[in-house]
Amino acid sequence: MKATISVILPALNEAAHIARAVQSCAGAEEIIVVDGGSTDATVANAETAGAQVIACETGRARQQNAGAMLATSEVLLFLHADNWLGPNCLTQLRDAVREERVLGGAFRQRIDNERRRYRWLEFGNALRVAWRGSAYGDQGLWVRRAVFHELGGFDDVPLLEDLLLMRRLRRRAWPLLLDGPVHLSSRRWERHGVLGQTLRNWSILARHACGATPAQLAASYRRHDR
Repeated sequence: MKATISVILPALNEAAHIARAVQSCAGAEEIIVVDGGSTDATVANAETAGAQVIACETGRARQQNAGAMLATSEVLLFLHADNWLGPNCLTQLRDAVREERVLGGAFRQRIDNERRRYRWLEFGNALRVAWRGSAYGDQGLWVRRAVFHELGGFDDVPLLEDLLLMRRLRRRAWPLLLDGPVHLSSRRWERHGVLGQTLRNWSILARHACGATPAQLAASYRRHDR
């Protein structure tokens, strides 16, 4: 019997992207968009595309936890609103979780930009998962629902909730990297440059390793809608 999948998409003012994300998940048993107080057409566009929409206090961790509490499928897939699934992602995921030892993981990425530098970025992100067992939210995190709740869900923090969850999962079983791809917008790198965004990410990780809290780090992290 094939595994059932609930896709959970946290969103905030993502009217331009949400329909594409929802439509890419059409093969899932549940598609839940958790809106954090959008002032644009995010909610209407998500509903038109076929998602169930619920409201939640702003905060990606809180929004994803709210979606996970509502979800009923065996596997939870957390997808950012500016990501969209490749046509084989759900099939790959269902095949992967046939193995009981597989508890969670992520997908390889395809950044929506044809410049060669983005291929190197995708390669490096895949190596990070394979070698360090560390996947980020824009890689389409997935985990068995029972395991997600056993791990306590996402920490209620304004930043690094994905990294913290993956660290706990890694202690149970090494995250599995699936071929995907999960497609994603290049808007972050276009805003800051590939090198600038990469250094920014490394700075956040280094500061966290030195003791900075997610709340302190979030104070210097500009949200996409600002």
